Amino acid sequence: MRSLPKLTARPAGTPHKRRFSLRPQKIPLRRHLTRASVALIYRQREDGRQDLLFIQRAHRAGDPWSGDMAFPGGRMQPDDSSPRAAAERETLEETGIDLARHGRFRARLSDLITRHHSRWRPMIVTPYVYEWSGPQTMTLNHEVENTVWVPMDYLAASENQGTLTWSTPLGALHLPCCRYQGYCIWGLSYSMLQELLKQSK
Repeated sequence: MRSLPKLTARPAGTPHKRRFSLRPQKIPLRRHLTRASVALIYRQREDGRQDLLFIQRAHRAGDPWSGDMAFPGGRMQPDDSSPRAAAERETLEETGIDLARHGRFRARLSDLITRHHSRWRPMIVTPYVYEWSGPQTMTLNHEVENTVWVPMDYLAASENQGTLTWSTPLGALHLPCCRYQGYCIWGLSYSMLQELLKQSK
């Protein structure tokens, strides 16, 4: 079992109620492509600040995102009634967090396009935002190596933004990222994070 360890400063004990003014972009014909979804989960702290949950993927041979930071989630299965239901199921399986019981759904973010882990076929990823107020424990499955709660004000601060060098056959790419205590948040997760920070207050 694992304990679950603002964009502006607030007096201690004053909760920050995050408001969302989102107009998420939905990719046309997404229903004809493979779908996946993730959950962006934030919690309120006693001092009024907020933390956002990230998982570190388990290190696995052949996984191009092995060990990367991400949000809990995964591919939609035939039994899932919707991409949002898939995000809740995957989150429960990976972390033990039951969003259906203890999470408050707040918003949907824009669809993003990526590819399957094992082949170059497009896949649509839809992020969903939840506020968490449940038990302060997590049970991780084999897909997750670690979890970390990152303060939202840290994620929003410009001095904490950097770049990650990614080598490709055509040369090096310098990708935006945010580093926190040895972890590096980049790629799709970074894109989702930026939309969350931009659109929420």
